Amino acid sequence: MKNSNRNSNNSKKNSNSKPATKSSKKFKLKRNIGLVEATLYGVGIILGAGIYALIGAAAGVAGNALWISFIIGAVVAAFTGFSYAELSSMYPKEAAEYVYTKNAFKKNYLSFIVEWIMFFTTIISATTVALGFAGYFSNLFGGNIVTIAALLIGILSFLNYYGIKESAKYNNLSTIIEFSGLVLVIIAGLYYIPKYAFDGVGYIDFFAAKDGLHGIMTATALIFFAFIGFENVANLSEETKNAKKVIPKALLLSLVISAILYVLVSVAAIGILGSDELAASKGPLADVINKVFPGAGYVLSIIALFATSNTVLVMLIIGSRLLYGLSCNNSLPAVCKVIGSRGTPYISVGIVGLLAIVGLFLGSIKKVALLTDVGIFIVYLVVNLSLIVLRYKVSDSKRAYKAPLNIGRFSVTAFLGIITCMIMLYFFELELILYEIAALGVGFIIYLVFNSSKRVVNKG
Repeated sequence: MKNSNRNSNNSKKNSNSKPATKSSKKFKLKRNIGLVEATLYGVGIILGAGIYALIGAAAGVAGNALWISFIIGAVVAAFTGFSYAELSSMYPKEAAEYVYTKNAFKKNYLSFIVEWIMFFTTIISATTVALGFAGYFSNLFGGNIVTIAALLIGILSFLNYYGIKESAKYNNLSTIIEFSGLVLVIIAGLYYIPKYAFDGVGYIDFFAAKDGLHGIMTATALIFFAFIGFENVANLSEETKNAKKVIPKALLLSLVISAILYVLVSVAAIGILGSDELAASKGPLADVINKVFPGAGYVLSIIALFATSNTVLVMLIIGSRLLYGLSCNNSLPAVCKVIGSRGTPYISVGIVGLLAIVGLFLGSIKKVALLTDVGIFIVYLVVNLSLIVLRYKVSDSKRAYKAPLNIGRFSVTAFLGIITCMIMLYFFELELILYEIAALGVGFIIYLVFNSSKRVVNKG
């Protein structure tokens, strides 16, 4: 009650001053997120559409050695995860990659482009996964796919606007459901594999790769879409309690939990169906369950609806926070950082929702997953480089967390992150690289136009 008395006294002292109007009142982002919720946000977005939709396509590329692709993907993600964890403890801000790059290189255009890539990949991912949800929904209940996807984006955008705490509650529920679906697949594997996969007709060679190392690495490039999300936990820093300590822990915990589940699920799926049958399936995990527990595949289809809708929700949340962060850093119009009475950046929420709906006519989920991965690996490369640079530029900066394996100030894990990202980019088709260059071009034009207008206003 001391604050109330102080405010009352101040009001009396300033009775002659201009009263605050409702329109002039400023709202700030609410710090409602703790370690459990931040970790569930990371796990929720990682355990989304990727594992449910892409495991079949990846099996067609890697063969029975698919599980190795998931291990490689986890290692690649871990190197960059260490960098994000340290950087987020130094700069607990929205638009994380923008802040890291700006502090490391002092180049506004480079910072903007990096964050633009993140924004672009977030939007196309939300759009594509919404179409994935619509496909599952249409198969179960009928209806037009585009209409269903648009309605989903609209409903989840409202939930995004309504509040981060409310969004977190839905995310927590969906994450638990997604988790239970993957656990069901693992249980099926534990029941089936010891009986049939190591003997007789059902024997599975878990090291049989269709195209050797190249096939395994190409599959890694595809399934890496299923790992994307842990880095986005850093964008919740301004809404997280004790962010410097909580965010690094949440980043690494969400990655470790997801990696273990993915490896176990891939072993179970291959052990039950084999790579050829898995690759030919339209609902791979549902077919895995059906083979062991006939009729239970319907349950997996329902779970897939939660998985895809949850991924869309978190992508919409992150996308709106990216716009908010860019606006706070004066790289986009100030209107994008307006906070409403619900404590959320409602204009950014609306823009992201509309863009996601407009993008509903993008290509297949496989193609967009690969396109997303190209952008993500470019961003990861720059983030790892930023950590190396900042170790020397601001070595005295307080860090609640420091990445392991160091030679003096030099971060070995960040260096390995750069190398692995470059290796992964080698396995993408030229067409996808060109698409990403085009997206970069659009972002650069936006940057030039907005900054030109700012210079004109300043001169005026």
